[in-house]
Amino acid sequence: MTMWGGRFSEGPSALLRALNDSFSFDRELLAEDVEGSIAWAAELGNAGVLTSDEVQQLVDCLKTLTLGEGEYEDVHSFVESKLREKLGALSGKLHTGRSRNDQVATDLRLWLKKACDDFDALVTGLARVLAQRALVEAATPMPGYTHLKQAEPVTFGHWCLAYAEMLRRDLSRIRDAKARGDECPLGSAALAGTPLNIDRDRLAKSLGFARATANSLDAVSDRDLGAEYLFASSLLLSHLSRLAEDLIFFTSDEAGYAELPDALATGSSRMPQKKNPDVLELTRGYAARSIGEVTGFLALLKGLPLAYNKDLQLDKEPLFRTRALLAILLPALAALLGTLKLNRDCMRGAAGSPLLLATDAADELAAKGIPFREAHEIVSREGRHSSDLNTVLAKKNVFGGTAPDRVREAAKAALEALG
Repeated sequence: MTMWGGRFSEGPSALLRALNDSFSFDRELLAEDVEGSIAWAAELGNAGVLTSDEVQQLVDCLKTLTLGEGEYEDVHSFVESKLREKLGALSGKLHTGRSRNDQVATDLRLWLKKACDDFDALVTGLARVLAQRALVEAATPMPGYTHLKQAEPVTFGHWCLAYAEMLRRDLSRIRDAKARGDECPLGSAALAGTPLNIDRDRLAKSLGFARATANSLDAVSDRDLGAEYLFASSLLLSHLSRLAEDLIFFTSDEAGYAELPDALATGSSRMPQKKNPDVLELTRGYAARSIGEVTGFLALLKGLPLAYNKDLQLDKEPLFRTRALLAILLPALAALLGTLKLNRDCMRGAAGSPLLLATDAADELAAKGIPFREAHEIVSREGRHSSDLNTVLAKKNVFGGTAPDRVREAAKAALEALG
């Protein structure tokens, strides 16, 4: 069944259908299409287009719809076809005053709001694992690095909180995006607005939106929330890729600071001794793909004239892929971080290397009145760096520093903020 074709003398060719049809992937929007259609039916009743009995018949039928197989142009034609099978001509009244343009924009906006909520819950869960681990490991020394060279001692708890901070920014970003995009396009019709006496604010509220969109041309073509979702996801995955890279090094044979849990590592088909960080390596790989997703999405949008264009059919698959990825990857990383086995003796030994204590030795000389540049040269030349590791860490007691007391304080604050 097609939702158009009155002026055509023949139906679409198999070639057109192979290129044009989107039901194979936009079927994921069925729940949102049903949700929007129920709200539209109710509003058609309020406008006097449908009787209360017709509204009830449509709503009851919509609530029974489940996905099935078959050849359909898209999820909207699937829904209309199933309604027609059960309700006959009444099904055609549901499309009164509505277009697939505002219909799909509404479906996708509803889907994206749920995707943002999923993002929020998954990232919050992972950030909590990091903050809880930070609280436990607040005083566990390890080397801190710059340029991938050992620099100064920090604690593993402080390292955990660095990534928790990144994730908290990711949470702020997705929440801002969701609030900005919390608008309902339904009632914009094809591009000019519906001619029906529809209360769009009431319609928006019935679907859980904060408000209705302000311009019908913009409403049917706007995909900003999709772009922001992909960008926020890409930046999140970039943060997680950095975390993965750190952990790959920490668990390497050369560093030996930690060991991956058996359940979240793989072996080699050839080398019996291998324990491979596949979860972490895939995190890096998916971060790379996510950059391509957001770049492709923006390229899709950048040349479109107002209002709706068929190019926008291609907006959905990167969004669907990204949401599905986060649903799998973030719990895996949370489990890995929660069960990561630390080699605390190795970490302490590396953190207590005289080389890592050199900066503190220079600071001690500077505290005695020697200009820091001179102290730097003295320590560099004479190798005076015999400070006590615990004392060195405790001195970094500035807000945001790695002193164990500060790390505990910051971990507790992060856990409280994360709820």
